Amino acid sequence: MIRENLLRGKLDRGEPTVATRIWSTDPIITETVGASGNFDYMEFAAEYTAFSQRDLENICRAAELYGMATMIKVDLQNRGYVAQKAIASGFQAVLFADHETPEQVEESIRLTMPATPEGGGVFGFASRRFIGGQTHVLPMERAGQSAQIVRCFMIEKAAALESIEEICSVPGVDMVQFGSGDWSMNQGFNRNERPEECAAAERRMIECALRHGIRPRCEVASPDRAAYYYELGVRDFSLIDEMSALRRFWNDDGRALRDMVIR
Repeated sequence: MIRENLLRGKLDRGEPTVATRIWSTDPIITETVGASGNFDYMEFAAEYTAFSQRDLENICRAAELYGMATMIKVDLQNRGYVAQKAIASGFQAVLFADHETPEQVEESIRLTMPATPEGGGVFGFASRRFIGGQTHVLPMERAGQSAQIVRCFMIEKAAALESIEEICSVPGVDMVQFGSGDWSMNQGFNRNERPEECAAAERRMIECALRHGIRPRCEVASPDRAAYYYELGVRDFSLIDEMSALRRFWNDDGRALRDMVIR
């Protein structure tokens, strides 16, 4: 059975999307996100945490139980290997970090596109969970499935923002997302020191993406922050992440409880 790429379907139909990000490899976390019924897809922050290939497969299995799509965020240096293994495990989207140039973006697309005359990539017939373990899935069916992978790129380096017009013109770019922490660090300051400058840079990315028909994706710490981006034309949102939510809960509620109990 060839599985439908749920996120690709929503993008093709012009529908808005809502996601959240997890760090845990335990599939019960993915199941809990899916069981809420609130998220079109979840992003696994592979850039930030430890994982095995079996973890990737189990995350996808858990998401599929609830009709939820999956995205993986990968490091720059080993992006080809991790992205291909994640796709073979069942992930339907890849978020690429730390790119600086249009050429790097083109290479990441080539690494994840099928090795066919039309696809122009190098990704071969991976006989893994991606095809459900079914040997009767034909290579060109598999190629069509891998071509449907949603490819999203972080715009978090100064050079990437300066090349945003060229990056948004690269065939195969589906989504872009601004990274204020890396972007500010890349220029030698903390984002909380120059919030207006960071906001202006993000708006520049959003406006450019929309001009090129690329979907800008924005992370929000709370639902009320989405209104600002919605007015700018953004329709793809990711709500905070697992570690940030837990950190806030333990820091704020933990402190409140401790202050009440220990006098």
